[in-house]
Amino acid sequence: MALFKKKASDVIEPMDVDAVMKKYDRESNTRVWEGVPKIVVTCILAAFSLFCVYVTLWATWLDELRLTSFVAFIMFIGYLVFPAKKGIQKVNYIPWYDVVLMLGGTAAFLYYSFNALEIVARYKITTLEVFIGIVGIICLAELCRRSVGLPILIVAGVLLVYALVWGSTNPDFFARITENVRVLFYSKEGILSTPINVCSKYIVMFIIFGAFLERTGIADFFIKIANALVGRFSGGPAKVAVVASALEGMVSGSSVANTVGSGAVTIPLMKRTGYKPEFAAAAEAAASTGGQIMPPIMGAAAFLMAETVGVPYSNIVVKAILPAILYFAGVFITVHLEAKKEGLRGLTREELPRLKPLLKQLYLLLPLVLLIYLVGTSTRSIAYAAAIAIVVAIVVSLFNKEHRITPKRILEALAAGGQGMITVAAACGVAGIVAGLISSTGLAYLLFNGIVALAGNQTIIALFLTMLCCIVLGMGVPTTANYCIMAATCAPILVQMGVPMIAAHFFVFYFGIVADLTPPVALAAYAGAAIAQANPMKTAFTATKLAIGAFIVPYVFALNPAMLFIDTEVGEVILICITSLIGIFAVSASLEGFFVARMKWYERIMSAVGGLLLIYPGLVTDSIGLGLVAIAVVLQFLGRKKIIA
Repeated sequence: MALFKKKASDVIEPMDVDAVMKKYDRESNTRVWEGVPKIVVTCILAAFSLFCVYVTLWATWLDELRLTSFVAFIMFIGYLVFPAKKGIQKVNYIPWYDVVLMLGGTAAFLYYSFNALEIVARYKITTLEVFIGIVGIICLAELCRRSVGLPILIVAGVLLVYALVWGSTNPDFFARITENVRVLFYSKEGILSTPINVCSKYIVMFIIFGAFLERTGIADFFIKIANALVGRFSGGPAKVAVVASALEGMVSGSSVANTVGSGAVTIPLMKRTGYKPEFAAAAEAAASTGGQIMPPIMGAAAFLMAETVGVPYSNIVVKAILPAILYFAGVFITVHLEAKKEGLRGLTREELPRLKPLLKQLYLLLPLVLLIYLVGTSTRSIAYAAAIAIVVAIVVSLFNKEHRITPKRILEALAAGGQGMITVAAACGVAGIVAGLISSTGLAYLLFNGIVALAGNQTIIALFLTMLCCIVLGMGVPTTANYCIMAATCAPILVQMGVPMIAAHFFVFYFGIVADLTPPVALAAYAGAAIAQANPMKTAFTATKLAIGAFIVPYVFALNPAMLFIDTEVGEVILICITSLIGIFAVSASLEGFFVARMKWYERIMSAVGGLLLIYPGLVTDSIGLGLVAIAVVLQFLGRKKIIA
């Protein structure tokens, strides 16, 4: 049980965790409120969460009223929470210009709220409304910069300049401004489009649910259960990181938060058992990033996908299961091979928690199990399912004295949920601007022609070009915003080239997530490197190698949608899972240069080529791939016998 006494050598100090979060996770760079001001801000944030619950579950407001009031609230609390720049903040201090931005942004959206019926009825907007719309857009953009970062604003800015200069034939520049403000601020094609609509209807409830579930102590339970299950095996701590992150990913949609939360325990343990710092950090980052693709909650983008594709969210959850399992299997295989190659041990019996007492805490999973059941079977909305799960989480906590959710903790959970919405809502609002500009200027058509011209009739080339677009755009852009942009641009191109719609959207969703690991802007990998005191760039490249499954699996379901249960039978699904798993194993072994012994260069080539052929669907490719992998395996065992002899 020594592990869970958390010796100084086992985990980094809470102060260090906070510092890492502030450096790599913008959501953690908040103002410092103490005393009475803190109580007031906490109550405002909690009130916002309650407002969202009421509007989502019971209100029957006009969309324009519901969405503008939601964004107005976001403007108000956003500037209360996020300062203009990083660094040490004065306690209980908000500068005058932040008050101006806060009130200006709030007033702009409230103006639309109170005049929604009139504005919608007359279609055209007045000069005053143009000015109000510009104020609202600027205030939203600035809040996005503070809470999300610059990359998505640069994309939006470039598109806006294009729209104003080349996107219209109207010679009157003010008329161009008016039309763009009307589309972006006063219509459902810009800020108030699908992303912010889904955010206000569904995502908010799951963010609040996550805040309550966190307070039941489930994250600590996941780490302990992972240790009990796999901690004793070779390279145990790395396997614990994979299993714990997969479990934690079921309720967390943030790569950086997942990396820091579980990595504070697992990374020091990995280093202690012999893993190099870069590998330890990369293993945690790769596993934590995969949390966004692990059902049932996944990332916020999954809710957007359900709305965009037009299928129930429960369908998205079911289709995500096999790809997620293959992804984590790939990471698990790689850390296992690394442990075997380096001769690393597992944790000792004294360091491991006992499984029997942990089984008594399985009731902590009840809110999650109930949520999955309700999402899959209930005729009510998924927001209703999340609300029921929140109540159950509170009840469940009553059986755990250490993590009992008291009225004070209810207030804290509501406040945490309210604060967690700011970043997602700001990203969704600006993503709506980007999607609106792409649509109104016809850039989507130009991009379509460009990719089709480069790809010819080769789907695999179109997939590769789309992958590059997703990764480049995703460098520093939240997954939610990345998905919104790619769903409006590249996903329709893949559909036109014969990829099923849901497979195309899953493809861009996956590669938007992978950007958190891919150099040069790999925030999850850098956060892990900070904990491990490792080289950030080496960590990012190692994490990319570990997450090879995330680069392979999307091609599998894009080229053969059977993995997503599209037009298939059970036998075909089983076959594609087996061939894909063998393929991922072979590619991972090639990258590690180890199977049962260190691999020679030609064995690595055979293993890599065979693995890739197994991943590409088709009887011929599967047969050749299986043959190459089999030869490499036989050579490995023969070589090992010679070494032993």
